[in-house]
Amino acid sequence: MQHSELKKIVLIGASTGGPGQIQKIIKSLPPLKDVSIVIAQHMADGFLESFTSQLQQHTNNKIVLIENELLLQAGKIYLCKYTTFLDMRMQKFMVNDLQTNSYNPDINTLFQSFVSITDKIEVLSIILTGIGDDGVVSCHALQKAGARCITESKESAIIDGMPNRARTLISDIEVYGIKTIAEQVREFCS
Repeated sequence: MQHSELKKIVLIGASTGGPGQIQKIIKSLPPLKDVSIVIAQHMADGFLESFTSQLQQHTNNKIVLIENELLLQAGKIYLCKYTTFLDMRMQKFMVNDLQTNSYNPDINTLFQSFVSITDKIEVLSIILTGIGDDGVVSCHALQKAGARCITESKESAIIDGMPNRARTLISDIEVYGIKTIAEQVREFCS
């Protein structure tokens, strides 16, 4: 199937409690055309393949587990493993399988790699439930570069660590429950 030129990116970062929240977003998606979704869900490498298969059961959009030098294409949903970033020059994902960061996959590294494209491609970044603060600094950088940023509300987040840090650091971040986040992503992708 031939996809359109990439015009939009949705970046999703999640940790503890994230798989169920991500599934709610995936279930709500329309067929993707000129948009791609890139997900960094903290998870041990051995579980990512089964998570990919599980998500695929809830959508007709293609879900791909990222391998090194995989080309970014419109119309797909990508799941990160290890430390993943986008090499904008080549439009390819680069994967470092050495555990050099505290989190696996590292949301900050992924989100930061998209900061330089916000003037060319419309970016929506989302921080979902989780412990800690992974993704918050780079989400803030994305916002300053012109991206739209959303985080989960305290009432919706299973663990309010990452969303709370995002709400604290990013003054005008949009805050919604997971049902509204899924609706916002669907609208963005339509």
